[in-house]
Amino acid sequence: MADLKVNIGRLELKNPVLTASGTFGYGEEFADFIDLNRLGGIIVKGTTLHHREGNAYPRMAETPSGMLNAVGLQNKGVDYFIEHIYPRIKHYDSAIIVNVSGSIVEDYVATAEKLASLDKIPAIELNISCPNVKEGGMAFGTSCPGAKSVISAVRKVYPGSLMVKLSPNVTNIVDIAKVAEDEGADSVSLINTLLGMAVNAETRRPVLSTITGGLSGPAIKPVALRMVWQVYNAVKIPIIGLGGIMNATDAIEFFLAGATAIQIGTANFIDPQVTIKVIDGVNEYLDRHNIKSVKELTGSLIV
Repeated sequence: MADLKVNIGRLELKNPVLTASGTFGYGEEFADFIDLNRLGGIIVKGTTLHHREGNAYPRMAETPSGMLNAVGLQNKGVDYFIEHIYPRIKHYDSAIIVNVSGSIVEDYVATAEKLASLDKIPAIELNISCPNVKEGGMAFGTSCPGAKSVISAVRKVYPGSLMVKLSPNVTNIVDIAKVAEDEGADSVSLINTLLGMAVNAETRRPVLSTITGGLSGPAIKPVALRMVWQVYNAVKIPIIGLGGIMNATDAIEFFLAGATAIQIGTANFIDPQVTIKVIDGVNEYLDRHNIKSVKELTGSLIV
């Protein structure tokens, strides 16, 4: 058996397969389908300082080779998470990572401070890239000054491992990744969804209530791979790759392009056991190629 352990900065994972925020609930929803303790990590749904209802329906739409979503970070707030969700999931033998979002810098800071007190939450994923909220979110992640303001503020109050989720809806994602590194991020995850829209030709109306939403699934994988490769060649901190990963081969492609770990998102909706299949598939690939550790794959693309 090959060694699947990886290090994301100070965070050690038993294997490089994590679940993407917003596609796996709080993990417990999938307990009937898989052994959650086998996962490298579970990134729970987006958490904000206060309760959010999210966007009006309809807020999801299927597209060729993917899906659009405009859920809008629906959640009951960080205090509810701490009081009701955390006690139910803290026993899992997988890294529990909370995706943190906000509308203003102070919201991010306050949420991160509250989560810092939880000893079974070793890391947060700072979401500065969500395209489905009217303010904040993606606005911070699409400019270097915006990214700097929120990352530096959170870094000052959050002592755990800090992962920053980057938006692909930018001119040059490398610039944003460099800011994250300079401001003390332990790692970056990329990419979040691409901004897209769907139209109903018969009604002549947008399918989504918000008109635009986030495109995910296999359709965005080539863009995600390209951006992971670009960032890998520009920063020294670890990269968590995501975007259209449907199987172990997809995951391996991300490792070759420069990812240390990967997240699986849309595929969870299609096959709730996909994460375990990817773990087993990566292990089989390593054995077949006589590779002792998955770490050897990172950035080993031959160009």
